[in-house]
Amino acid sequence: MREQSLQCQIKRRWVKTTDSNHGYRIYPNLVKGLEVKGRNQVWVADITYIRILTGFLYLAVVLDLCSRKVIGWAISEQIDAQLTLAALRMALEERGSVEGCIHHSDRGVQYACHAYVEELQAAQMRISMARKGNPYDNAAAESFMKTLKYEEVYLWDYQSVEDVKRRLPYFLQAVYNHKRLHSSLGYVTPEEFEQAELASVA
Repeated sequence: MREQSLQCQIKRRWVKTTDSNHGYRIYPNLVKGLEVKGRNQVWVADITYIRILTGFLYLAVVLDLCSRKVIGWAISEQIDAQLTLAALRMALEERGSVEGCIHHSDRGVQYACHAYVEELQAAQMRISMARKGNPYDNAAAESFMKTLKYEEVYLWDYQSVEDVKRRLPYFLQAVYNHKRLHSSLGYVTPEEFEQAELASVA
């Protein structure tokens, strides 16, 4: 029943992951109305929580907006800049040079702090942020988090840190990136979409 998504899906208590009450610089939204045509044009980043028996873990992800592929992620018991930086650094290592790419996120302190902004500037990325309290400004990331919760987290009902660290990377890499079909991509996987784009410009 779990594999066929036939289990009862229970609404869970919402946990706040965005703290936009800080003194760091807020950047304008650069992606509103933008037509994304290729890889490394826009990355979107977000954080969500994962409930376990002893409390919560936090997941930060970075997606390529064109392909919806997860290119960076990190798991931590702390919701801080080290979490988001770890996900960003994985994405940068995966992609290499991304000069001019837009990095879009919410206004949370984990994305606005000096350490994170300096990492983006060092990679010569352009910084973009959503309007306060407006999930539609980062809809692709919000949609991914909903998919993650309903197709993985709620079905497996993680009990421990070890459960999350064992199962979640498998879902992100083997299932979501390589097996899950997306209607917005013409019913192919993120990996297939990217490979087709690379082949078309080869």
